[in-house]
Amino acid sequence: MRKLRTIEMKRLSVEEYHEAEKTPLIVILDDVRSMHNVGSVFRTADAFRLEAVYLCGITGCPPHAEIHKTALGAEDSVDWRYFKTALEAVEELKGRGVTVYSIEQAEGSTKLPEFKPEPGKPYAIVMGNEVKGVHQEVIDASNGCLEIPQYGTKHSMNVSVTAGIVIWHFVNSQL
Repeated sequence: MRKLRTIEMKRLSVEEYHEAEKTPLIVILDDVRSMHNVGSVFRTADAFRLEAVYLCGITGCPPHAEIHKTALGAEDSVDWRYFKTALEAVEELKGRGVTVYSIEQAEGSTKLPEFKPEPGKPYAIVMGNEVKGVHQEVIDASNGCLEIPQYGTKHSMNVSVTAGIVIWHFVNSQL
């Protein structure tokens, strides 16, 4: 087995990425304070060709050196928008017919392995602040909550790791 060289991977150019068909999924970052987490989400969004990333509240926006450090240029390929609050982003998306799920441990949440997204249907997922999670008013405005089952002593994971798991679930369910 031989590791592939970058040229052999046939990566899309930024221009080709913008023209390519997208996975109908938007990631909403609700007051995510770490620029490295923001950059990691951009990089994962690029890898799975997501529609967009919405940056809300105190979440940093490109161009920013710390975002670029982990995004490695994905902030240029993935479409993004800024909203003053995640609630504004959720309300706009729901008005366009997008189904929105907050990723949070909440009463009545659906465990991620039990959730099967409908192929082709537009979705958005809300990822919360590293300490406080998703704002309650955003949860209230969402169509529901998805929760990753956890079995250890900690009951939370890094926001960019969580985003990667949930994004993979959405994309893998569409294959």
